[in-house]
Amino acid sequence: MDETILLWVNGHYNDFLDAFMPVMTHRFAWIPMYIAIAYAVFRTLAWRDALLFLLAVTLTTVLADQIGASLIRPAVARLRPSNVDNPLSAVIHIVDGYRGGAYGMPSCHAANTVGLLTLLLLRFRGRLFHVMMVTWVIMQVYSRMYLGVHYPTDLLAGAALGFCCAVLSYYIYVRASIKLLPAVPQREPLRKAAAPLSLFVLSFLAMTLWAAVSM
Repeated sequence: MDETILLWVNGHYNDFLDAFMPVMTHRFAWIPMYIAIAYAVFRTLAWRDALLFLLAVTLTTVLADQIGASLIRPAVARLRPSNVDNPLSAVIHIVDGYRGGAYGMPSCHAANTVGLLTLLLLRFRGRLFHVMMVTWVIMQVYSRMYLGVHYPTDLLAGAALGFCCAVLSYYIYVRASIKLLPAVPQREPLRKAAAPLSLFVLSFLAMTLWAAVSM
């Protein structure tokens, strides 16, 4: 089933997606959206609370990266589908020679994106904003299979890791807030959510245009 799902996604390729997916999944591609999220957080929370929350986001990312890449991957040593030493790579569609590192279990992309999503869901309300973030996570997960660098179970394991790291970071954030802030954090609407929503749409359109002219 793992290989079947991967090969179905990876096998449905075209010139446009070959140009779009590497840009969309790049680690720096969504920096404008990240900045807009940080802006919205600071407009919603008092500055000390906002700073503590962003430290929780940083802690989640560091934990997910270090546990996933430095501990679990070397221990599990599962070759990426695209790795030339993996027999499956012979039938994997490779985009622009991109194969990733040696091992892919768990996916740090999935860990980091799900970790961020979890923290935002735990702290803020906002249906449209949440739909945007879930859509973004699905796009990231799909791109990793499209590029042939992760099995579905790599992504599920990464998502579970990111969720656990986010829950732990949120617990630390709440405990720190109790000691340092005048009130315990309560889930509330995210103000200025239009900023990250707009940057998400603009970034997506820019990537789409780039892919269209690069074909």
